[in-house]
Amino acid sequence: MTPFRRVSTHAGQTNRFATGELALTDILHCLKKHGERLDSEIAEEVGMPLGTVRERLAGLAATGAVVTCNLIRFEDGKRIEGWLCRASGYVPPRAPGRKPNPTT
Repeated sequence: MTPFRRVSTHAGQTNRFATGELALTDILHCLKKHGERLDSEIAEEVGMPLGTVRERLAGLAATGAVVTCNLIRFEDGKRIEGWLCRASGYVPPRAPGRKPNPTT
């Protein structure tokens, strides 16, 4: 999958990627596909700079479509700061296969 999609425009239409509409749907699709993701992981998958992804996530968080929290991790003594994000109110479907029966 290529990180950028070509959007054809006709007379009178605007380019959705330029307005950010395409970027917002890509970010929401990524979150619904994977559940919780770091902002750096979203930026890598969507193919946008981290600053642009954070700007779009802040807008989505303001509307209530996305829930974000600040996260600090330490890997090999190095401090890594990021945003942990998930789609608001989205519950992923259960995994396929047999489930254990509850005992009562």
